[in-house]
Amino acid sequence: MTRRIQARIIPPRRRTPIDSAVAPAPAGRAQCNTICSSCNLRELCLPCCNLTPSERGLADRIVFNRSRVRRGEALYRSGDRFTSLYAVRNGFFKSTIVLENGRDQVTGFCIAGEVLGMDSIGPERHGCNAIALEDSEVCAIPFAGLQALAREIPSLQHNFRKMMSREIVREQGVMLLLGRMNAEERLAVFLLNLSQRYAAQGCSPSEFNLRMTREEIGSYLGMTLETVSRTLSGLQQEGLIVVQQRFIGIVDSANLKRVIGRGLD
Repeated sequence: MTRRIQARIIPPRRRTPIDSAVAPAPAGRAQCNTICSSCNLRELCLPCCNLTPSERGLADRIVFNRSRVRRGEALYRSGDRFTSLYAVRNGFFKSTIVLENGRDQVTGFCIAGEVLGMDSIGPERHGCNAIALEDSEVCAIPFAGLQALAREIPSLQHNFRKMMSREIVREQGVMLLLGRMNAEERLAVFLLNLSQRYAAQGCSPSEFNLRMTREEIGSYLGMTLETVSRTLSGLQQEGLIVVQQRFIGIVDSANLKRVIGRGLD
């Protein structure tokens, strides 16, 4: 029997307040300094993930700049010099590039506990814009300091290689998504991917709010706004999901997974 989910709007996560040492910053962005050992996301972030207590002590030698980014504000823009990776403490970001015709193309989304800027390490310039989809908070990890620290902590090098590998796999997944799947499959993969990412952060994998618009989803998946809306409605009619405005409830994840590949039958 299909489990029913009552549609509801999930309020945004309660944000950790910045302490009283905040100083004014350009563009009205509040900033302060922090260290890994005092961060409530230390088990998810790159520097402290799976480190021993003694290794965390070494990581605390790097002082991170923590800042709030208001909804609609850019964390960085294409062409900006790359100096730091950005761990998202809370909030939600989209990555975009500007096409030759001047239209914005969404290239990815980043949730709390994930890291922005990995694609900029090689060229040493940011190749896209990172825009906050809601009021967010990030921790800037100076890349030069991270490299120096990685030479002293082998497990940090291992963490970094794993993150680079995940970035490559994600890019390959997007190429497959846009190249071989129909609209229904693309949307199923997108929702299941979000579900897995929320689960990794300790959030509900079956009930969440879409922080992005239908148009932004379409831009990312190579679909029109109308196709996104129609496909969501179709999945709901099949009893696989519940949709109410931005609320998504995954009712039948097993059959939602079976949607992938159905277009090749």
